[in-house]
Amino acid sequence: MNHDRYADEYIRGILSQTRTIALVGASANEARPSYIVMKYMIGRGFSVYPINPGLAGQTLLGAPVFAKLADVPAPIDMVDIFRNSAAADAIVDEALALSPQPKIVWMQLSVRNDGAAARAEAAGVQVVMNRCPKIEYGRLSGEIGWGGVNSRILSSKRPSLLGGFQKYRVD
Repeated sequence: MNHDRYADEYIRGILSQTRTIALVGASANEARPSYIVMKYMIGRGFSVYPINPGLAGQTLLGAPVFAKLADVPAPIDMVDIFRNSAAADAIVDEALALSPQPKIVWMQLSVRNDGAAARAEAAGVQVVMNRCPKIEYGRLSGEIGWGGVNSRILSSKRPSLLGGFQKYRVD
């Protein structure tokens, strides 16, 4: 699989089959991206299990925090990795040891580990790297389409009454 680009159908399929997410690297800090993503995904009807050994036993956004993936008391559809690329190796191995295995391993923005991805795919697990499920869900659902993101045309120019937007293609 080419992990440099994903077809919208691939991402849409993953998000439509996902109900439970284990968010590895969850933070209690409201300003951290992992907190924001967790809150957003819960708000869209997903069950999110925060994973953070330092917060284990506490509650985050109404959900109990677990130390590791194996502690989650329900089957996990997606493992969302909010750790660095090197840490993805051990997290993917931990995910593959679960029974049943998760259907998806999702590595957040700037997280890419081709070796871990290859192991997951060899085990029949779908992989997404260097993407955010919050952004992809918003883009594909139309929630953030107003800004040109869904059209892949963005503008840094203000609209004028006479000329509309100056458009730039982003690919």
